[in-house]
Amino acid sequence: MTRRTGLILDFGGVLTTSVPGCAAGFDRREGLPPGTFLRAIAVNPEGAALYADLERGAVTQTEWNERTGALLGIDGTDLLGRVLVDLHPEASVIAAARAARAAGIKVGILSNSLGMEPYDYNAGLLAHRLGDANVVTVEVDAAVAGAARTALHGAGLHPTVVKGDGAQGNWDRAPYDRILATCSVRRIPRAWVEQSRAGGEIVAPVTTLFGGGAVVRLTVNEDGNARGNVTRDAAFMRLRQQRFTAPGTDAYLPGDWPGDAEQSMTSLDPEEIGENWLAQLLVGSCVPDVFTRRAKEGDGWTWWLFDTAVTSWATVDSVPGAAEFDVRQSGPRRLWDEVEAAYRWWEEKGKPGYERLGLTVTASGEHHTWIDDPSTFWTL
Repeated sequence: MTRRTGLILDFGGVLTTSVPGCAAGFDRREGLPPGTFLRAIAVNPEGAALYADLERGAVTQTEWNERTGALLGIDGTDLLGRVLVDLHPEASVIAAARAARAAGIKVGILSNSLGMEPYDYNAGLLAHRLGDANVVTVEVDAAVAGAARTALHGAGLHPTVVKGDGAQGNWDRAPYDRILATCSVRRIPRAWVEQSRAGGEIVAPVTTLFGGGAVVRLTVNEDGNARGNVTRDAAFMRLRQQRFTAPGTDAYLPGDWPGDAEQSMTSLDPEEIGENWLAQLLVGSCVPDVFTRRAKEGDGWTWWLFDTAVTSWATVDSVPGAAEFDVRQSGPRRLWDEVEAAYRWWEEKGKPGYERLGLTVTASGEHHTWIDDPSTFWTL
């Protein structure tokens, strides 16, 4: 077996404790419903675009604080600092990095900075602490790539910085033993699999339009398939080429609600899904091309479901203390029925945690989500 000579680590959620767990603590302190912050920055189209601008330095933290606070309906003063209160060093990973470095393995960090100020020095400090970076890194934005190159050189680090489409990887240095993504993807780009040598690994955050997120570790096989387990929860900026601009509600329902929708009842409160980052990931993996909106309605919430093809929609009313919840569905897809079936499947399996979930990416590009057994799956 070839001896590995380098280890590259991300910051948030790798060298630190869980980012979704940190966000959950923020929701509790601010009196927000569970999952509110992560939905605002990952599912809400305006919030996701604003967070992407923060990560590439197009807005300052101060501007992001104010605008995201307005989306959440709270004071934006020092918002990012308040969100990150519960983010702490992950001692076991730091110990592993130190052990690797002591064994002669070059250790580095490849991470983003949030905004143009005031914390943009974190990546440089961590790189200095953990050692040299030996990596090919691809960035689609020429200005960001140039700034990264300059900053790295200024710190005495000289990795190969390529301005290009990260979804297409970098064929010049392929095949790779490891491909590490520091943005989330809804689908693993085929180029990443093709640029990995047999036995190579792809470590990437995955997400869905519906919500949720996790890190997967896939091994690429001789037959061109990539298969592996979910390792932990995660929340990352989405790959630019896989972002989605959601149509307005009028595109689905030009007249008054409920239009031609069929009525039914369900015993599943949609808030059970909304409160659980893992449930959102599982449902979104099993129910393709569906996104949600959530609107306050009296003491409860109305969940809206839409398909990306603009053919189907559904609403579910969550009323505190109710035993059943009103459902309306319109279009060729019964979106709530699909969502509930996926949730019940997870429920019947005992609501397994991340460690029992897995993903297979076939040579033809199909994505199969599975629990325990790769041969029993949902096709995405």
